[in-house]
Amino acid sequence: MGGWIFILPLVILAGFILSSKTPLANIAVIAALGYGLLGFLDDFIKIRGKKNMGLRAYQKIIGQGGIAILVSVFYYLANTDGRILIPFFNTTWDMGFWILPLTFLVLVATTNSVNLTDGVDGLAGSVGAVYFIFIAILIALVSGFLPFYEAQIFMTIAAISCGGLMCFLLYNSNKAKIFMGDTGSLYLGGLIASLSMFSFLGFYILFLGAMFVLSAVTDILQVAYFKYTKKRTGAGKRIFLMAPFHHHLEKKGWAEAKIVFLYCAITILVGAICVLTLL
Repeated sequence: MGGWIFILPLVILAGFILSSKTPLANIAVIAALGYGLLGFLDDFIKIRGKKNMGLRAYQKIIGQGGIAILVSVFYYLANTDGRILIPFFNTTWDMGFWILPLTFLVLVATTNSVNLTDGVDGLAGSVGAVYFIFIAILIALVSGFLPFYEAQIFMTIAAISCGGLMCFLLYNSNKAKIFMGDTGSLYLGGLIASLSMFSFLGFYILFLGAMFVLSAVTDILQVAYFKYTKKRTGAGKRIFLMAPFHHHLEKKGWAEAKIVFLYCAITILVGAICVLTLL
């Protein structure tokens, strides 16, 4: 449950920065806290039962989906045009009603992707901190499409979140003494997804969040290929030594610090490209 280290700063400061003038920021914070509470429940069951099994997979999906539906509906009511920015072009696309299923998909996919990335000391926290730095810069660059005050609050939330993660990483980097657990990873995924979507930058998760996407894609490919080959030959085969991909690198002998450096370096590189294309 170490994720509370970077959750509490935003919870404490929310009362000072959020108001009736920031409806989208309000929803983003509440959505992230909702996912954090779901993760807390999962961690609490594990600790109380002294076992690795917390919530069952279907229970997690129901919880994540339920929160995503509520958030998607509220976001659609606040953004009925369904406006979203096209990556690398300083223009928007009005999706209308289709922004609703897209928001649902982004929330569920991102929370699970960040959760999967939290498998190496300091990995999810480091990539998350870099993500918040660049999403704040991107929000500043596209602030003309957002209400001015709302854009300021989004950048403030990103800065607070980055600072909280840096404090957390003092104790989570290798060898970790504190772990974020599902409390932190689901909260982190929920905040990244909602903050990106509500600032019209939802499509940028595919690029700026490339390492989160990699975790999800490699995990899906591994499971699908194993089941396919097991059905065809009776003996399941694997694409990677272990999934998600950061575990494959571990099996190849990579040190955890080296994996974190690689993931952060790629995120910084992609983030710089995203920024340069909008200048």
